[in-house]
Amino acid sequence: MARLRKFVAYRRQDRKPYTRFSKYKKYSFIKAKPHCRIARFNTGDPKKNFELVFHLVSKDNLQIRDNAIEAARITCNRTMEKVLGKAGFYLNTRIYPHHILRENPLAAGAGADRLSTGMAHAFGKPIGIAVRIKEGQKMFSLRTNKANLPLAKRALKKASQKLPCKCTIKVEDFVQKQ
Repeated sequence: MARLRKFVAYRRQDRKPYTRFSKYKKYSFIKAKPHCRIARFNTGDPKKNFELVFHLVSKDNLQIRDNAIEAARITCNRTMEKVLGKAGFYLNTRIYPHHILRENPLAAGAGADRLSTGMAHAFGKPIGIAVRIKEGQKMFSLRTNKANLPLAKRALKKASQKLPCKCTIKVEDFVQKQ
């Protein structure tokens, strides 16, 4: 299997690429959509009433690949689960990777001139998916009680180190809608 290309090539959101994926084949310009590597979007106990909610908020406009989001989710979940178990918190991943990343692989070596089309047909093949994040957008929400405030901040801080952007942690009182 091919190596993962460095994400520096895809991080910026300069222009909106033409990557339409539709359930109707004639309207779909991307023929195959790569699978999402995020295993779960919600972990913990969603029904329990918690006192605080923590949000991991982006400070940049950029794209984040699905494997980075999954790494951040696993790190945050593991940090919380070691101390509180599954019933002591609720973690919600609020972003979904819809954006399809493409690459135009150019062959190198002997006989490569017969294999590659160069930049003539440079639309590219799908290699992965990413989330397009805006500044101030909430990426993760973590609900827990006031006694676990330092643990929740530490878990979200660890998760932010797995993401390719600068993040802040915002704390709010959790109000359950009835």
